[in-house]
Amino acid sequence: MSDPAVQRIGPGAYIVSIGGRREIVHVALDGATQWAHVRGEVFRLTADDHGSQRQASTSPAARELGVLPITAPMPAKVLKVMAVAGAAVKKGETLVILEAMKMELPLRASADGVIVAVHCREGELVQPDAVLVELS
Repeated sequence: MSDPAVQRIGPGAYIVSIGGRREIVHVALDGATQWAHVRGEVFRLTADDHGSQRQASTSPAARELGVLPITAPMPAKVLKVMAVAGAAVKKGETLVILEAMKMELPLRASADGVIVAVHCREGELVQPDAVLVELS
């Protein structure tokens, strides 16, 4: 396997090549917190982390019923909500588009399913880990 290579393509944007695969990665800093956005996923790294962390505040009862939370990865403004309660969605389908640090962040369905609830609206400011959409 080849060594990773990183090429800067713009402010906060990089092409990362590992083992013949190339991905565009967007990176933003907020104090001691670093955010990386790649293929619709957002990862947060703080100075005391050794890896990414993602947390959801879905209730234990909802988790037992198989409800998957789609959460805000960072403080952001909701630009567009495509999710509608009761709608069937496919894995990878965009449900919400957020704006943070002058970047648009599409939040995608993590699995095929049905939208149980939508907890955000366009123009709303959301905090990290806020559950925006619940999917079952």
